Amino acid sequence: MKRILLRAAVVLLAAAACLLPPAAAEAGQTSLRAADPSVLRVGSTYFAAQSTGGGIAVRAGSSPDAAASAAARQVWSDTRGRGEVWAPEIVVDGGRYYIYFSAGTGNAHRMYVISSATADSGYTAETQLALPDGKWAIDGTMFTFGGQRWFVWSGWAGDTNVEQNLYIARMSSPTTPTGARYVISQPRESWERLVGTPFINEAPAPLKDPNGQLHITYSANGSWSDQYCISEIRLRAGGDPTYVWDWYKANGCLFGSHRETMMAGWDPTLYVDGPGSHSFVLLNGDIATSPPAGPRFPLAFHAVPKGTPYSWGNRYWYSGTFCWWGSTTYRRANVPGATTDTGWSLKFFE
Repeated sequence: MKRILLRAAVVLLAAAACLLPPAAAEAGQTSLRAADPSVLRVGSTYFAAQSTGGGIAVRAGSSPDAAASAAARQVWSDTRGRGEVWAPEIVVDGGRYYIYFSAGTGNAHRMYVISSATADSGYTAETQLALPDGKWAIDGTMFTFGGQRWFVWSGWAGDTNVEQNLYIARMSSPTTPTGARYVISQPRESWERLVGTPFINEAPAPLKDPNGQLHITYSANGSWSDQYCISEIRLRAGGDPTYVWDWYKANGCLFGSHRETMMAGWDPTLYVDGPGSHSFVLLNGDIATSPPAGPRFPLAFHAVPKGTPYSWGNRYWYSGTFCWWGSTTYRRANVPGATTDTGWSLKFFE
């Protein structure tokens, strides 16, 4: 009984700390009109990757906001006519930098990778990732969990744009997928199907909670709508990342601008519409440096300022914060295995 009471007290203290004002003022909207921020910290420097100028640029600064306003250094250009370049994700592995991005036109979008010994120069030519099944793929990123490298991305089950699912596969190296792909989330909940086809789960971002469990947050609904929002799936304790029924989905948006789609107990945004496609600003981008219970940590996301017509051209990078929120139960019905799972969830702040 004492252990249960102590654990409850820890969760309550963490929740209270989560709601306290951060030590520094939150900057909110940056000056950068763009989408799909990817930001990590290396020492005291923040690096941000952006799709721009027919390729990819990296910015560096002393904070996420400073990086967003810094001069862009082009690190890769599409000299081979790969097509539309979307959502670069900058990752560090073994002291080397990797940028994963999608390129193509229409149903030709596939994942590519470039790498360098330094964050903002010297990148290799692009190499297409040989993802299992070779289907349409965007928004991929690599992370390490349980001593294994993993790659998670948004893609199609077949060759037509019906819905975008989240898939995961093992990696034998930062550039080499291995084995099969496994679906881990599909946009089948009513609050994920508000915009019409294609139904969307995209922009996955991995994170490890204070108990060591894996979470993957993602954006739901079409990015062309202010119904765009962030939700998550949580791997049960001891679960298999490749087994879809070991993942439990939040029962609504965790960060969104419409109250009717928010999970019970979560409030809609005050200053932005359609927040999504986000980046947890972690040391070296490593989920092993995910925050402990209580403190807020930096978050980068894109959104449209409230009161502004919602469109892709009106998206800005924003800086906010996030923290863990304990004892949160996710429920599902008519599926194999247990129907509820209780653990850490996330709170987001503009």
